[in-house]
Amino acid sequence: MPGKYKSSASIISVEEAVGKVLAHDITEIRPGEFKGPAFRKGHIISVEDVEHLKRLGKEHIFVLHLSPGEIHEDEAALRLVKALCGEGVRFETPPAEGKIAVKAARRGLLHVKVEALTAFNVCEDVTCSTRHTNTLVEEGETLAATRAIPLIIDEKTLEKAVAVAREAGGIISVRPMAHPKTDLVITGSEVYKGRIDDKFAPIIRKKASDYQFDLRNITFVPDDKERISGAIGESLDAGVEFLLVAGGMSVDPDDVTRMAIADAGAEDVVYGTPVLPGAMFLYGRFGDVPVLGLPACVLFYRATVLDLVLPRVLAGDRITRRDLAELAHGGYCLNCTSCRYPVCPFGK
Repeated sequence: MPGKYKSSASIISVEEAVGKVLAHDITEIRPGEFKGPAFRKGHIISVEDVEHLKRLGKEHIFVLHLSPGEIHEDEAALRLVKALCGEGVRFETPPAEGKIAVKAARRGLLHVKVEALTAFNVCEDVTCSTRHTNTLVEEGETLAATRAIPLIIDEKTLEKAVAVAREAGGIISVRPMAHPKTDLVITGSEVYKGRIDDKFAPIIRKKASDYQFDLRNITFVPDDKERISGAIGESLDAGVEFLLVAGGMSVDPDDVTRMAIADAGAEDVVYGTPVLPGAMFLYGRFGDVPVLGLPACVLFYRATVLDLVLPRVLAGDRITRRDLAELAHGGYCLNCTSCRYPVCPFGK
C-alpha cells in the first residue's frame, strides 16, 4: 500500500494508539471457536485493549488520513453492491470487515451475468464472487459477496468497476418462478395397453412439487403420431400453459413422439443435447406455451437434463440450440452411488 495512494495511512504502535479511533476491523480467529471482528472500525482504543491487540499479533495499527479521491473499504463496498444488485436481491449493512453479502429477496432462479461478472473482476482492486447462475434459491439464501481488496481504494479505480456493473443493468438477480397450468402426455403402447406400469407420472409429480408448478392432467396415448398430436391439441385447446410429453424420444421405429410434437405445430424445436443423461431431450413452443419432450433417462437417473432446463423454462427463458450447447461443459453426470444433486458438478 505505501506509495500507491496519496495519503494512505500512518502506522503507529498500539501503545501510541490509545485514545485513537480504529480505522478498520481487526479480525480474531480462535480455531474451532470463533472468527470475526475483535474490534470494529470506529472503536476508541483503550489501555485495556493494548494487550488484547498484541495477543492478536498487532504491534502496530493504521490510522487513516484520507485524501480527496481516496475511498475507505466500507464505502467502496456499498458503492459496489448497489451497482451489482438487480431485481429480487438485497444486501445488509454495515459491511463486515469491508465485505457485503448479497442475499435472495425471494424464491426463484439466480441469474448471474457471467461475462459482466468477469469484466467486473478484471477491474483492479475489487472482487465479487457468486454462486452458479441458474441455481434455484430460497429467500434469504446468500448468493454472492463483494468488497474492495485494499483498505483504501482510488475513487477512479472504484468507479471503473461500478460502471461495468451499472452498464450491465446489475449483475446479480433472482427471477421469480412461474406456476403454470401443466399437462403431462405419456406415450407408449406398452403403458397404454397395460402391459407395464407407468413410471413417468410419479417422477413428474415429484418435480411439480419441488418446482411448484400445477400438474393438472395426465393423459396416456399409444405410439401413434395422430393420437399423440391429438392429445397435445386437446391440452392446448383447454388452455394449458406448460406441456410435458414423456416417452418415445429415441430413434426406434415406434418412437414417434418428436414427430408428433412437430405435427401438432411446435415451433423452434430443438432436439438433442450434449448432456448425459439427456441426449434425446426436446424443447419447443406452441406460441407462448413451452413443451418439453422427456426421454427415458428421466426414469432412471435422479438428475438429468430436465433438472437443468426445467427451472429456466419456469423462470421465463426461451431455450435455444446455443443454450443447450453451453450445457456441454459440466453436462456429464458422474452417476454417483449416492446422488447429491444439486450439490455436485453436474450442470455447473
